[in-house]
Amino acid sequence: MAPIQHDVEDSELELRGFSAPVRSVGHWVIAGVGSVGKGGHLAARAVGTLRQVDIWGPRLVPLFVTIGVASIPIGLFILTFTGMVLAIQASYTLTGTVPNYFVGALVGKTVILELGPALTALALAGRVGASIASELGTMRVTEQIDALESLAYDPVAYLVVPRVLAGMFMFPVVTVFSVVVGIVAGWLTSLAMLDVTTPEFVKGIRFFFDTYDVQFALIKAWSFGLVVTGVGCFYGLQTSGGAEGVGHATTRAVVVGSMIILVLDAFWAAVLL
Repeated sequence: MAPIQHDVEDSELELRGFSAPVRSVGHWVIAGVGSVGKGGHLAARAVGTLRQVDIWGPRLVPLFVTIGVASIPIGLFILTFTGMVLAIQASYTLTGTVPNYFVGALVGKTVILELGPALTALALAGRVGASIASELGTMRVTEQIDALESLAYDPVAYLVVPRVLAGMFMFPVVTVFSVVVGIVAGWLTSLAMLDVTTPEFVKGIRFFFDTYDVQFALIKAWSFGLVVTGVGCFYGLQTSGGAEGVGHATTRAVVVGSMIILVLDAFWAAVLL
């Protein structure tokens, strides 16, 4: 009997070891589906409150500054060094195989189509998304949102809609500044460190430039602004558990927002290019 009992116990331990990862995956799937449902409900409420311009309208311009203008230095810093690295790597890869003006073509195309919108959005996911989630999360745990509701203010119209609209408008603006600076940084690097002249660099950009590239970049930036601000608002409003809950909400907003940005980036490339 003893060997049989040991075999049964070993089997139970094996089943427990196997079921733990399955339960964990199931928990994440259920939580993810629940979050999608809650996010859809929040989006529907936000669309329904767009007509309440008297509530969200006055808050829009200050948020343009907070979300957009204050974020421009971050985008400029990131794309400055990105443009420099792109120029150096392009020269290293292409020298001796193609004309020098391909350096300008590679820098221009890559910054406009991919790195400008994507890197700017990822950086702003950390700044804007975290800021929104922590701000709304603090308001939730300190019952300020409940106070708004008691005063007959819709928190979605007052807090969510202006932030999302500001993000959708200002992310493309920040991206445009970042792209221009990235290309200029690549040009200056080509002049200072590489055997590429200004006419060659400009020729590469003009030869391969297409206005559709700009439209594509702006569409991506617009969608990234929607995602970052929307995710930040969602996790901020879902906050509970005091200061620790605010920290968890902020972390989730940044992580989930960054993941959705990467998925959207691949989606737009597959659909629009």
